[in-house]
Formats: sequence, structure tokens, C-alpha cells
Amino acid sequence: MPLFATQLSSPDSAPARPAVNPVGVILVCVAFLCTLGLIAVFSAKAAYFWKQVLGMSLGVLAGYAMSRVDLEYLRRHLWLIIGGIVFLLLLVAVPGIGISVNGSRRWLGLGPIRFQISELAKIGLVFALAHYLALNQSRMAEFKRGFLYPLCIIGAAGGLIMLQPDFGTAALVGAVGVILLFLAGAQSRYIFTCVGVGAAAFSVAIWLNPNRLARLTSFLDVEGNKQAGTYQVYQSFLAFAAGGIDGAGLGQGRQQMYFLPEAHTDFIFAIVGEEMGLVATLLTVAAFTLIFICGLIHLRRAPNLFQYLLVAGAILLIALQAVINVGVVTGRLPTKGMSMPFVSAGISNLVLMGLLVGLLVNTRRAWMRSEVLPGSRDFA
Repeated sequence: MPLFATQLSSPDSAPARPAVNPVGVILVCVAFLCTLGLIAVFSAKAAYFWKQVLGMSLGVLAGYAMSRVDLEYLRRHLWLIIGGIVFLLLLVAVPGIGISVNGSRRWLGLGPIRFQISELAKIGLVFALAHYLALNQSRMAEFKRGFLYPLCIIGAAGGLIMLQPDFGTAALVGAVGVILLFLAGAQSRYIFTCVGVGAAAFSVAIWLNPNRLARLTSFLDVEGNKQAGTYQVYQSFLAFAAGGIDGAGLGQGRQQMYFLPEAHTDFIFAIVGEEMGLVATLLTVAAFTLIFICGLIHLRRAPNLFQYLLVAGAILLIALQAVINVGVVTGRLPTKGMSMPFVSAGISNLVLMGLLVGLLVNTRRAWMRSEVLPGSRDFA
């Protein structure tokens, strides 16, 4: 029995309308994080400030478009959209077309602007899984339709991303996909077996890649490997230590001055800690926590499995990416290039985050409207 169906089985069982609009709280948190990101990026690398403004503007436009679009219309044309994303993922791998940076070919470029196609693959996977699992809601106990076929969708997306190679994003996509399978009611024994096999395969892939293996082993002793694989993490430790509770002051940090590579992208959280102190870092973590909690509250009003899984996927993509970024910067997880949502510099991720927030706004409006119309909640 799908978890969703056990929570909401009839219009009468819908939860009472919360006193506070959860999506409104999410928007406030997003505004805070975006403002923090602009300040931190300007301080870490002023040359990227206007590019960050451009990325946020594109994110707002993408979010507004997503908030106004008919989700059922998108659903009817979903496989055309997915086909386009797959084509772009394959195009990235073509030499001379895909842009290679530090040995990874992940971007397509248009003049000075580069876009990471795997960001589109994230939301594309969520739409594809939500559509498929909703269509097969009554057959989730079956091995093929309830587990194997959706697993192939997840594997195809993760496999194309790993070819770039981008192990971190592939792992994120796989984790979100498997959680959505669980929420839709797939058999637990299949899921646990899949997780075990996937972890083994992922370990083999890392073992066969010397650079990533070195990252993993050096992570076990950050200070001892500070001249090699954990240099960035060690420098982020120094940034947090220098910031203390109150911070060194805006523009007064030292780590962005050639000590901490990628300070404006993957390690922007360390700049926040150094210049704005412990209070700012705790507020950042609190903002992401609020986004996750309010997302769960919003989920309780979902009228059908398709939209339930869409919103669950959006919340997971934001929350898990934030957890990974904070875990890496604080040395709790092995080093992996993963942007902090809404804060890190990077047009691609800002556009993705805009789409995800727009999806939350879209569903909030639609769900409130459906509750006003008698018999409008569809649980098929």
C-alpha cells in the first residue's frame, strides 16, 4: 500500500488548513539565503557578483514560469521534455561541444554563459518518476512495474550523469529517486537490496578512479592530508575558526584571497562562517531546516500521488544538496563539488532552484483552489 494513500484517502481526511502558509515561509527563507549569497559572493569574488545577479534573475523568471504553468499540461508532454534533456546530456559528452573543466565535461556554453545540463536532469527525473509511479500506483507491489522499470529510469539518469563524470550529482539523483520509490509504496525488500547493490557498485566505481579514491581516503585524516586531497576542507576549518561567533567582518576574510579555492561556489559556506560568524552559519542551517519542515507540512495537502511526488522530489533536491554541501565544508563528508542552494555562485543551480521553488508556489495555489471546489481532490 503506497505511503501516500495511507496518509490521505478521502477529502474528509484532509488536514486542517495551517495557520501559517508553509510555502510563504519557504519564500522568506529563500529570500534570506539569496541575499546572503549575493553578499558572500561579492566578498569572496567581486567579479562574479553581476553574474550572480544574472543567475538569480534567471532563477526568478524560471520560478515564475513554473508557478504559472499547468502541471497537467507538462505531464502530457513529459516524454518530449525528457527526450530533450537526454539529448542535451549526450551532447555534453561530444568533444568540441561540451565544455570541459578540470577533467569533467558537464557544461554547454552560449557565449560567456555556461549551463550544467545535469541540473535539468534532476528535475526531469523527478517529473518522470512522479508520472510513472502515479500511473502505476495500484501495481507498486509488483517487481517489474513497481520496482524494476522505475529503477531503470533512475539508473539511466544517474548513468548519463556519471559519464561526465559527476559522481556526487549521480549519487544525489539516485538517493532522491529511491526515496520517491519508497514513498510511492515500492516493496522494502527490493529497495534495501537495491541500495546495497548500488552502494557496492558505487564503491567499485570510486575504487577504479584514483582521484576520487584519494579524496575518500584523505578525508579520514583532514589535517594529515592538508597538502593534498583535503586542502580545501582544512582551509575551510581555518575560516570557521577565524570567524568565531561574530565573524571577521564583511570583506575582512582572508581565505578567499587565494587560500581557499572555489570559495565563491562549493565552499561559500566557509566564507559566511569567516566573515559573518557562527550566528550567520546557524541562521543558514535554520533556513534550510525550515524549508524542509515547511515542505513536509505543505505535502500533507497533496490531492494526488503525482503532485505529492513532485513536491517531495523538489524538497529532497533542495534539502539533500544543502546537507551534502554543509557536510563537505565542515569535514563531515568526503570532498565533493556540490553547490549550496541559493547561496553559491552558479547560474545552472540558481535556475534549478528557481524551478523547484516555482513548483512549490504552483502546487500551493492549485491545492488551495481545489479544496474550495467540491469533490475536486483526486486520489486515483
